[in-house]
Amino acid sequence: MEGPIGQKQQQQEFALVSVSELSSSSSASSSEPAVARFCSDSGVAELRFHKEPESIAAKNVNLRISQLFKLGPVRSVCISEGSDASKETSYTSGVTVEFRNEEESRAFHFAFEQWKNEVIQGNQLPNGTVLDARSKFDDKIEPSSAKMYFHYYGQLLHQQNMLQDYVRTGTYYAAVLENRSDFTGRVVVDVGAGSGILSLFAVQAGAKHVYAVEASEMAEYARKLIAGNPSLGQRITVVKGKIEEVELPEKADILISEPMGTLLVNERMLESYVIARDRFLTPNGKMFPTIGRMHMAPFSDEYLFIEIANKALFWQQRNYYGVDLKPLHGSAFQGYFSQPVVDAFDPRLLVAPPIFHVIDFMKVKEEELYEIDIPLRFISSVGARVHGLACWFDVLFDGSTVQRWLTTAPGAPTTHWYQLRCVLSQPIYVMAGQEITGRLHMTAHNAQSYTIYLTLSAKMWGPGAEQGGILQASSCKLDLKEPYYRMSQPQAYPLAQDQQPHQLISTQDIQISSQDLEEPELMQQPSPNSGAQLNSMMENI
Repeated sequence: MEGPIGQKQQQQEFALVSVSELSSSSSASSSEPAVARFCSDSGVAELRFHKEPESIAAKNVNLRISQLFKLGPVRSVCISEGSDASKETSYTSGVTVEFRNEEESRAFHFAFEQWKNEVIQGNQLPNGTVLDARSKFDDKIEPSSAKMYFHYYGQLLHQQNMLQDYVRTGTYYAAVLENRSDFTGRVVVDVGAGSGILSLFAVQAGAKHVYAVEASEMAEYARKLIAGNPSLGQRITVVKGKIEEVELPEKADILISEPMGTLLVNERMLESYVIARDRFLTPNGKMFPTIGRMHMAPFSDEYLFIEIANKALFWQQRNYYGVDLKPLHGSAFQGYFSQPVVDAFDPRLLVAPPIFHVIDFMKVKEEELYEIDIPLRFISSVGARVHGLACWFDVLFDGSTVQRWLTTAPGAPTTHWYQLRCVLSQPIYVMAGQEITGRLHMTAHNAQSYTIYLTLSAKMWGPGAEQGGILQASSCKLDLKEPYYRMSQPQAYPLAQDQQPHQLISTQDIQISSQDLEEPELMQQPSPNSGAQLNSMMENI
């Protein structure tokens, strides 16, 4: 088979066992060798069938009006429909082809859809293929959101922002190169390939071939980058299209992707990652990353609460150019508190040890990501005013040689994801040792994000507490699609003389087991004097 579409000769060739036309007068299929050649040298994308020797006249098929169907593992039929300019009636013709083996049959079908897709789109898009006019992605995502999403990721400046996140890029590089045994000689599918950097990493680790699937215009830049690295790029095929729609000629031994958004699930690309697993991953294949964990803990941050509340002061003016704005103050106040806050914060603001919710990418069903319901239970380490719930995530690359974590935890090196905080418009007060309960419920919506419903409650404390009951409760509704990007570095909170820097667990070198994923004890427990530490911090605030 010759090189891919887009090379100078603009041809792609396949050897056939036989070829014969479907017609009432056609003879039995020839047993002589034949060649099927895709080409566009005449300005029209065609499939030409040649019987050997080459001097025998070819059968030309216009790909714009053709369909290809399987008759068996190594036999297919190509049907053409259209109108002949010299005739008034429509006509139908077909060609039956036989391949040497099933692998060459799959490769031919893949090439047919690539070339046909180029005809539909009206331009040359090497290696791109789309099978369906409307996919599952289109059914659940509104077009305007998808348009903006792919426009955003089709720009180099945004790719640069992610590439320059050295925690992100460096961890992926280490996870791949340290697990060469997983990649050497294997077929890899890069889901949402972007610039193609992960595909290049996979080839560096010895991948046999990588299919880099990218739906945005970044696919064109990826081709340029890959072509500029010929020693690696010859083993990479860029496929332009959504993972829900494209077809590939073979299954993958490994899926690699960077599907994480804010709070892990924003942008809903995890669903596409799971769909890619179901469509293309072999039964014993691997996924990089393998699992994700969403971490949560209540926090106290008076500075942040006042900052958000003060945003609505504008609407308390009673004489704004002669207009009383006060009727809208309540709505504005709630509107500001409906925005999750994205920034990096000091981990000493946490008032209880965190818990986490596990999403196993190897096992989770796509539909299970439509709604995520997480019961919350914490024991407060200090007496404080709780302003909301702090969240972050980490993902595990479960390689055969090395298990490596990528974490976005507070106190760890900052990533472009930062952390996320859901702020209550009505804080609750807790004492050291008091139980905090609640629920984090997330519902996916068609703007590629989630609506967040958060409730936090403090149970009764002191005499009579054994009788149970809720002393305080506060709730809020937030849109993960519309965060407040507060890109400040963590506040420099003063330390008391006897206070030690907050200790964070390092996930980088933890060996993980199924039991670890289920037990919150994996996280660091607070030191005995942590309550006094945070009390001192709050007094300084």
